[in-house]
Amino acid sequence: MHRRSQGSQALVPFDPEIEAAARRRSREARRKRQAEVSMAEDQRVLRDYALPQASRTTSSIVSPAVKANNFKLSPALISFVEQEQFAGHPSKNPNAHLRKFLAKCDTMKINGASSNAIRLRLFPFSLKDRASDWLQNEELNSFTTWNMLSKAFLSKYFPRGKTAKMRAEITSFIQRDEESLYEA
Repeated sequence: MHRRSQGSQALVPFDPEIEAAARRRSREARRKRQAEVSMAEDQRVLRDYALPQASRTTSSIVSPAVKANNFKLSPALISFVEQEQFAGHPSKNPNAHLRKFLAKCDTMKINGASSNAIRLRLFPFSLKDRASDWLQNEELNSFTTWNMLSKAFLSKYFPRGKTAKMRAEITSFIQRDEESLYEA
């Protein structure tokens, strides 16, 4: 006959706090599972790095915090800004686009939202085609103020070379014999 006390099986010691011990074991098992899952997420295959990650896309514009609880841009306002979009063509004037954009932004006032916050949130809607691509391809989180964004926009679409060329045209203009000063 084979008795337990003499056998090879060890008995589990008596635990007066069995419920606490069960909770502790359950908690340890849950932590172990979570650690395994996080390790599996960190070990992505090479193909995963080549695929675009929508969750990791961010903007080049950092929108400042707004103190208003119910702040949102209305679809009508976005549509109003989208009526005159800048596409980045060399024949279009970026200064005129900024003037019109600022005039539209200055027509509205939202309590708790600075003009800087409104302008930064609306500006991407005023661009299309190449200009929109330019903004999306800028370094992430590179524009934190309207001043920074407008300077970068003007340096891209109204470079110094273009300014120098226009100055040269103005200073070297010639009035022909048959035209008035107004026509010249």
